[in-house]
Amino acid sequence: MTANDHIPEHVAIIMDGNGRWARKRALPRHAGHRSGVGSVRQAVEAAGKHGVKVLTLFAFSSENWSRPREEVSKLMGLFVEALQREVDDLHRNNVRLEFIGARERLQANLVEKIASAEEQTSSNTGLRLMVAVAYGGRWDIAQAAKRLAGRAVDGQISVDDINDAAVARELQLGDLPDPDLLIRTGGERRISNFLLWHLAYSELYFCDTLWPDFGAEQFDAALDFFAQRQRRYGHTAEQIEAVSS
Repeated sequence: MTANDHIPEHVAIIMDGNGRWARKRALPRHAGHRSGVGSVRQAVEAAGKHGVKVLTLFAFSSENWSRPREEVSKLMGLFVEALQREVDDLHRNNVRLEFIGARERLQANLVEKIASAEEQTSSNTGLRLMVAVAYGGRWDIAQAAKRLAGRAVDGQISVDDINDAAVARELQLGDLPDPDLLIRTGGERRISNFLLWHLAYSELYFCDTLWPDFGAEQFDAALDFFAQRQRRYGHTAEQIEAVSS
């Protein structure tokens, strides 16, 4: 990429393919998840290098609770381990780490580690790294609707006050711009209940690379794809070109 290429402000990633990566190597599934931590590190470094302001990673979905208990348990343990190992480096690199999702469903020791990591990095001014754990797009929208409905019932707002902007403010990423670019690894072509509201106008980049094999080169390829897109938001190409000229 050249210095003049357009860089997305917010990149979201569905980190898919850990299990298949492990299976191809006759390894247990958790070995793939463990190897994928290295790809997280590379994605964070690449995002910071290119000036991306927000990176949101889909680490564990609402639906993932239905996976085998042993796999879920090992994943939760890996989250704790990764936090303990990585947060100091993130802090030194001025990364602000935050989590979204139904953390009340998580184990107490993980919730404690999450809160500690968020507190430690809360004053950092560099990349905002958002990690979605126990998160689902439908859950996010339903929770926002519930809060708005409660305020309407209590008389704090009227029904007419509930509009797109009001809903957006109540979502888990309410204070952040929507993702400009969604990357999904692993060859699947779907968004799997991730940031359903926020991805309305995102550019979607799907690649066959399994997540543990995703590195700086693959991140750059996704940014190259984004730089070639014309984002129209419902306008015609001619309208966009007229504004740009």
